[in-house]
Amino acid sequence: MKIEKLPAIFEPARPILQRIEQAGFEAYFVGGCVRDTILGDEIHDIDIATSAYPAEIKHIFTRTVDTGIEHGTVMILDHGVGYETTTFRTESGYQDFRRPDSVTFVRSLAEDLRRRDFTINALALKENGEVIDLFDGLGDLKRHLIKAVGEPAERFHEDALRMMRAVRFASKLDFQIDEKTRQGIQENAPLLEKIAIERIRVEFEKLLLGQNPTAGLKDLLVTDLYRYCPRLADQKTALERLLDLKQWHLKTEAEAWAVLMQVIRFDHPQRNAFLKAWKTSNDLISDVQKIVPAVQAILNDQLTPKLLFDTGDRLLLSANRVAAMFGHSLEELDLRDRYQALPIKSTKELAVNGGQLIKLAHVKPGPKMGQILHQLQQRVLDRSLPNDQNALLAAAAQLAKEED
Repeated sequence: MKIEKLPAIFEPARPILQRIEQAGFEAYFVGGCVRDTILGDEIHDIDIATSAYPAEIKHIFTRTVDTGIEHGTVMILDHGVGYETTTFRTESGYQDFRRPDSVTFVRSLAEDLRRRDFTINALALKENGEVIDLFDGLGDLKRHLIKAVGEPAERFHEDALRMMRAVRFASKLDFQIDEKTRQGIQENAPLLEKIAIERIRVEFEKLLLGQNPTAGLKDLLVTDLYRYCPRLADQKTALERLLDLKQWHLKTEAEAWAVLMQVIRFDHPQRNAFLKAWKTSNDLISDVQKIVPAVQAILNDQLTPKLLFDTGDRLLLSANRVAAMFGHSLEELDLRDRYQALPIKSTKELAVNGGQLIKLAHVKPGPKMGQILHQLQQRVLDRSLPNDQNALLAAAAQLAKEED
């Protein structure tokens, strides 16, 4: 197969490959960028593999950086742009089920491609557009099949994260997993516990944000992989609820986690503990904790001014997308209008602050002052009090008096 016109992202890198070839070595674009080119999908970055050893690359190009030279990776700097090239290699001794204990540089493209995870990722592309397919990756692309290169058990013992990558690709590409590969995942699923949670999380998030998450989730359940993901071992019933959802058009990781929280039905502290177990960021946890109550309010037609205020316009749209998956959402324009109609949209817009309450309303500093500010904010939101400094000071003074 030959691709007559390569996507624009390849053009600046073609002279790199040409120069390596002129020096007497082989060089190819490899991996996901080749797969996505053939599928017509968006390409985010490109990978280059070569028969030239790192020292030989550094001899060919004067400006290089050793970004991972122990694994054969050297960055070539060309007109201010960096291109990482990796020497063909074989690997052995995966004691941590993730990284090889030893790497051996080789001259053979076939040996290099043989160590890759799936046939659809074991494709190489010459700079002239010719595709090198040694493991029928093109056939599996046509069949919409995710199939391990060689023996699945060997590939998963080399890198147990590949099992999560398989179910992620099922979702991302809307492909099926080859039966032998699926069986290999099921037999080796416990190895996933050897992998860092952060890496599992990335694959799980990509699964939930894929083209067909239901496909990936089915494989996650069928292979028992879910049992070795943080806090999911006893959530099979909840995960099965996800299979019935429609309109999987989520845009952010926070929305993906909010969908999961909606079916698991955790309360606020439980959600917090669950997301921390997955080692998500504090910012993401904060977003999810705002989205979930808004989703429930939209579903129950109980979206109050306070909830609009607490959620904010960005996360309200996220909550609405999540709610749509559970059968009920609002018109986006209506939701925006309701938010824009709020008297205030942040605490900074309240016409009084703590310093003014102390000075002008004689409110004592401390927790009570915070409670009074909160009450004033709530009254402004429900329009029982105008956002006017004099009116707010008078109300604050009365509240302080009542407290005393």
